[in-house]
Amino acid sequence: MTEKSYKAYLFDFDYTLADSSKGIVMCYRSILERHGHHGISDEGIKRTIGKTLEQSFSIMTGITDNETLAEYRKEYIAQADKIMTANTFLFPETIKVLKQLKEKGALVGIVSTKYRYRIMELLSKELPENFLDIIIGGEDVHEAKPSPEGLNLAMERLGMEKDNVLYIGDSTVDAETAMTAQVDFAGVLHGMTTREELEVYPHVLIGSSLDVII
Repeated sequence: MTEKSYKAYLFDFDYTLADSSKGIVMCYRSILERHGHHGISDEGIKRTIGKTLEQSFSIMTGITDNETLAEYRKEYIAQADKIMTANTFLFPETIKVLKQLKEKGALVGIVSTKYRYRIMELLSKELPENFLDIIIGGEDVHEAKPSPEGLNLAMERLGMEKDNVLYIGDSTVDAETAMTAQVDFAGVLHGMTTREELEVYPHVLIGSSLDVII
């Protein structure tokens, strides 16, 4: 539990609120195999979660040509439109924690590299309409995390000062994003990033589940 109560709690999505790794691996593997990129492990794919699609494809294939990476991104999105939501699952404590924060009077939102419409597609089945106070997705910013643009945009729209915001994420990208935005960070160990990797960055706490922030 955090020693401080915040007025707004902003969350990353993948590996923080939800496990979409099954759908992500399926989508990446479909595109990689189609273009002859074989032998990339599931773990290798999962380690790129949280980065942009172009960055992830570049890491896995070594390709740096922007046109090729943009084409891979388009193919990924088309595949994800078919299978992603059905293969994404909220962590057991996600809904409970979000509702408890709202009951405390806090604002609750999401700042993610994942596209906003994809997040809404899943959460519309799990949460009441307009439950979340804000969702900033990959299509809402010019620069992806660890740029602070998404967090800054969320704070601006919510009318929140930095001191009143906690950002919760699973990766070093999330930790760096919080640091560059100058907001407090809480790490959750749902994903591929270890406690030791997160501890390098400023943080108020690191826990094995979202329950630690309540």
